[in-house]
Amino acid sequence: MAGMGWVHGTNTRIAKSPVGRWFKLEGSGHPKERKGSFFFTELRAGIAAFFAMAYIIAVNSRIVADTGGTCICNGSPDDLTCAANEEYLLCAAEIKRDLVTATAAISALTSFAMGLFANLPVSLAPGMGLNAYFAYTVVGIRGTGSVPYSVALTAIFVEGWVFFALALFGMRQWLARAIPRSIKLATSVGIGLFLTLIGFTYSEGIGLLTGAQDTPLVLAGCTSDLLDPVTGLCPDGAKMRNPALWIGIFCGGVLTVLLMMYRVKGAIIAGILLVSIISWPRTTAVTYFPYTTVGDDAFDFFRKVVDFHKIGKTLAVQQWDISEYGGQFGLAFITFLYVDILDCTGTLYSMARFANVMDPVTEDFEGSTVAYMVDAIGISIGSLMGCPPVTAFVESGAGISEGGKTGLTSMTTGICFFISIFFAPIFASIPPWATGCVLVLVGSMMMQAVTEINWRYLGDAVPAFVTIAAMPFTYSIADGLIAGICLYITLNTSVWLIEKASGGRIVPPNKAQKDHWTWKVKGGVLPPWMMRLARGKKDFWRDPSTVTDSASDTLGEEKTANRKSRESGRETPKTVPIQTQEKLA
Repeated sequence: MAGMGWVHGTNTRIAKSPVGRWFKLEGSGHPKERKGSFFFTELRAGIAAFFAMAYIIAVNSRIVADTGGTCICNGSPDDLTCAANEEYLLCAAEIKRDLVTATAAISALTSFAMGLFANLPVSLAPGMGLNAYFAYTVVGIRGTGSVPYSVALTAIFVEGWVFFALALFGMRQWLARAIPRSIKLATSVGIGLFLTLIGFTYSEGIGLLTGAQDTPLVLAGCTSDLLDPVTGLCPDGAKMRNPALWIGIFCGGVLTVLLMMYRVKGAIIAGILLVSIISWPRTTAVTYFPYTTVGDDAFDFFRKVVDFHKIGKTLAVQQWDISEYGGQFGLAFITFLYVDILDCTGTLYSMARFANVMDPVTEDFEGSTVAYMVDAIGISIGSLMGCPPVTAFVESGAGISEGGKTGLTSMTTGICFFISIFFAPIFASIPPWATGCVLVLVGSMMMQAVTEINWRYLGDAVPAFVTIAAMPFTYSIADGLIAGICLYITLNTSVWLIEKASGGRIVPPNKAQKDHWTWKVKGGVLPPWMMRLARGKKDFWRDPSTVTDSASDTLGEEKTANRKSRESGRETPKTVPIQTQEKLA
């Protein structure tokens, strides 16, 4: 009881301090204080969010390292892509270590800044889906894509500052709200299937599938040394015989899901660590450190355990002369721009609804302009470290579920990421079969949005389905987005033209079931601060609004106000309740 009294007293003292007022903790006296927000609850929530997100350090570094980074391939006629070139593989291993540090550093910086300046319990890190598009579509495995690594980073750097301008003038918020709802939802689902496919491959997963000639994909599961060098197929007698595959499935997949079912905090990182610990001894059949030159080099770095690895090969490597890659650079830039608008904005909006900081009239959330600017600057800084675009993480919901309501949550997560920088040897030594099932699990969580797609009207359903299917089947998020949007425009524009030409007599029988779409959005295009500035308010940067409560408090106070208004004979304007009953895995 004494301990609880000390915690309560500390919460109260901090709430009444300038820190409490800045973060709008309960009891701070701020006109927008967030009911139920307490200092120690915020700290616990931030730690929970870190354990839910920590896998990104290993996964992102592994995915981006598949590009080879700045390594130069001097392949032989028999090995043009340097798949077996020892010098190139050693360089790629160093790239991975750089990216471990870079991922942890940019995650720490952006999460801390998001909490400090935007006061949102949402943490940021290099985005799943965006990193896959960067690595496997734009740059390509071992640099076989259309744009070199350094040029792609230039596109990301420019994209970040374009985002900053869009956020400052409110265009980013408007663009996100103007995109058809079915395409927004389908994008999340399609990226989930894309990540699932990556999790089934050899380079970044458990090695369950491989490419084929007679069929697009075929069952694999043999050890890498048994793959046919010409066809890339497993011998029939060796399929599903790889012990690392089964360790990844049961320890990294089944066990992780069971832990999540029982709401064990840090379930994902626990599954990754278990598989990694099993794979670290060098004398086992599933070792990640074979007795080769590359294996010896990786093991020597792993034995340091605690070490600060300085970024050497990926720091500020942007190539500004893009004359040779004009078309490809433009395509990569536009796609990063669009995908990040969907990815980050969708996650921020869902997390804002979950934390109950949404404005039901403007369909915007508290601190949106600052949040988007933090994300935009983080994108450009991350590119200087060699990382793909950072974005808001849906795993932030783990912290919100723990009671996180303010920026103290994401600041705590950022501090945890900073500490992890000094454990780079551990995170750099996590094998792909330890993270493969995590990608499948993340994909399954992203599939939840499929139930919200309007399947009743074909003008919404078919473009959404094409978006979902094209992403994994073309192995490209960009191609899926382009296919879905073009089909949506074609179908719905045709219906509109036929309706106009027939004077409204020829329309689909169930058109009334179509999702409403308009380029006009409530609240207008300009951000609130510009509207206040236009009205001549001197303190235009301040947002005069009411106290932010939990959904139950809001509804309860609304009922009380309505009852009192009826008793006094006055009518109280109705408000739109904020939905916060979202279930996050």
